Amino acid sequence: MSAGHHGHSHQDEHGHEHHHDGHRQDRGAPGHEHGAGHPPRAHHGLRHRLSHRVAHLLKPHSHASTDKVDPALESSARGIRTLWISLVVLGVTAVAQAAVVAVSGSVALLGDTVHNAADALTAVPLGIAFVLGRRAATRRFTYGYGRAEDLAGLVIVLTIAASAVFAGWTAIDRLFAPRPVEHIPIVAAAAVIGFAGNEWVARYRIRVGREIGSAALVADGLHARTDGFTSLAVLLGAGGAALGWQLADPVVGLAITVALLLVLRDAAREVFRRVMDAIDPELVDSAERALSEVPGVQAVGELRLRWIGHRLRAEVAVVVDGEASVRQAHGIAVEAEHALLHAVPGLTAALVHADPSPAPGETDPHLALAHHTAA
Repeated sequence: MSAGHHGHSHQDEHGHEHHHDGHRQDRGAPGHEHGAGHPPRAHHGLRHRLSHRVAHLLKPHSHASTDKVDPALESSARGIRTLWISLVVLGVTAVAQAAVVAVSGSVALLGDTVHNAADALTAVPLGIAFVLGRRAATRRFTYGYGRAEDLAGLVIVLTIAASAVFAGWTAIDRLFAPRPVEHIPIVAAAAVIGFAGNEWVARYRIRVGREIGSAALVADGLHARTDGFTSLAVLLGAGGAALGWQLADPVVGLAITVALLLVLRDAAREVFRRVMDAIDPELVDSAERALSEVPGVQAVGELRLRWIGHRLRAEVAVVVDGEASVRQAHGIAVEAEHALLHAVPGLTAALVHADPSPAPGETDPHLALAHHTAA
């Protein structure tokens, strides 16, 4: 490991295991422990433990769900549990509505049922992605399999698009070939059931997705929420049919299609940003503030954050005293990394590079890399 880089896995005094897998690959297989290949630093370790314990006593850290022991595995387990529960709820809702569609012939309720079934089935690719994301990094997939979650988000977007096409096509066909809706009270009851099931699942998925940082799970929750509102639209269609307006059912089906297109836009934007490594600027601000407060950090250079699935990684260069020893620079990097882990929610890995402060007349140490920098 070069003098200015730091990345490891350690466990603090309160049992919170922080994963720092930012070592260069020439140190060995991904995920090796910090102690391998490092000389003992008893004095620094004792000072760090004492200062950290005092800091916790004076100002306890507020750990979110993603800061628990082994946060990546814990968040994946929460995601899988959320998907299973929502799959059961939406599956029961879709089966109940399908039975009503069979006896009523409501095209609006048919569209709503298809949406619920599709929303339930999106749990399958997302669940597979969460399971894959729990696998350890390899020499081929050195960052792990977290990107499978982003691919699942794309599948969800395509599923929403397919649902919109099917609902629109069915509603247009019924406009040209209208037919009466039977058993209207049962259709209305099925619509209410659909709204209740979808809204519960939507709240659950969105809440957990935001807590663990999963854009795909949030997009799936938005899909469920839209299906809930389309269920209310079915209720309006049933009311129109009860008043004798035969076109109420297909008109509501078209309204459902429009609603699906709107949620498709939001979900596609969310997933696109994640695939393109977009990050909330507030996270960058939080990281910069935390680094600037670390003793020995004179300035913060290049700072990069990126999501890999629902795991957040950081790469940063900090400026330290040019006369500091390798051990001193490494100690500052350790403190900077630790500060990032507590300041940035969802952060599971960080790579900190220490640059020496420039001396008068000194040549830029990065000059040899200039011809490798992209324009």
